[in-house]
Amino acid sequence: MSASTDFQPIHSAMKRYVDGNLLAGVSCAVLRGQDLLDVHHVGLADKENGVPMRDNTIFRAFSNTKLIATIAALQLWQAGKFQLDDPIERFIPALGKRQVLRAGATSLGDTEPAARSIMIRQLMSHSSGLSYGLLDPGTLLFKAYSDSQVLSPLLSLSHMMEALSGLPLASQPGTRWEYSVASDVLARLVEVLSQQRFGDYLQAKVFEPLGMVDTRFVVPAQDLPRLAAMYSGADPTKPLAPGLTRNDDWPYPKAFTVPVPSQSGGGGLVTTLPDMVALMRSLMPGGPALLKPETVALMMSNQLPEGVSIRFPTVGPVPGKVFGLGGAITVKPGAYDPPGSLGEFEWGGIGGTHWWINPRHNIAGLAMTQRQHGFWHPFSFEFKRLAYAALGH
Repeated sequence: MSASTDFQPIHSAMKRYVDGNLLAGVSCAVLRGQDLLDVHHVGLADKENGVPMRDNTIFRAFSNTKLIATIAALQLWQAGKFQLDDPIERFIPALGKRQVLRAGATSLGDTEPAARSIMIRQLMSHSSGLSYGLLDPGTLLFKAYSDSQVLSPLLSLSHMMEALSGLPLASQPGTRWEYSVASDVLARLVEVLSQQRFGDYLQAKVFEPLGMVDTRFVVPAQDLPRLAAMYSGADPTKPLAPGLTRNDDWPYPKAFTVPVPSQSGGGGLVTTLPDMVALMRSLMPGGPALLKPETVALMMSNQLPEGVSIRFPTVGPVPGKVFGLGGAITVKPGAYDPPGSLGEFEWGGIGGTHWWINPRHNIAGLAMTQRQHGFWHPFSFEFKRLAYAALGH
């Protein structure tokens, strides 16, 4: 399709990141309602082999998988299989009778009983008290999750639940936001309720209905030439420092290219820009819907307690950002946000793939690259600001 001149500032900005050796290549899309207004690819999917970014380039989705896991679980909720405030141990007994680390604990045994069960709604909003063992090195739970191999690709979802069963929670369920393995628990819930492997359920109930032909857990051998290379930046603490190093074995050797027992609901999928466009359309009015409009509205409404916002161990609280079911919500635009982004529903993956939908304006955008620690990177903020400006918001 031919790009509108209204979107030329986006194209120029993304080219600047590529020319500055900050990204190998990037693909973008902008939608108003069901209309795909702009698609743009710049740079290379594989610098070493000179392969350009294309419509069919395959990306490691990482935490974009969380949105899909949430949608799958909500389909089963709509079907009456559970209530959002059901305790998770009703379906996954290993996650009942939790202990919680005390404030200032110096050992894993320094705990108190959980005041309440983990509710399924809290899993969808990352307020369950679970942790990740990913973003907080040096802490008790980081080491405990690592020692228990919670994130090992060699663990099936059912075995992952067993690995979690003996670990304390980081906080009392429902009291604070903490990024976590909660979406993997949702994936296991889907398996228990559907009596299918998570990937089989997704294929039948999400991917096939939406025509998402390239979204899966493993890239087939014949499609490996379409998989974008993964790069790391020159300095993780300086996202605008030029320099890229190829690292296809991140987060583990042969990741996403050979089958493993894990079908992670938190970060296991690969996808393409057209497939993600199809997913965005399903969450916007007039599209081929997987969920009822009132369910989508619930997803895009704050599920956290009053006064609780997103927080990351390395950066602290993120004011103005709360969480719905499967994505963050902007309740007060910050310095990096477009002024018109109030009410936006969004998230992304640690490998540099981002999506956002603003139901107030009925617009959406996608920006996809492959760069380690590319979540909320300057390129994605600039893309969003320019997209809002081009759309008049």
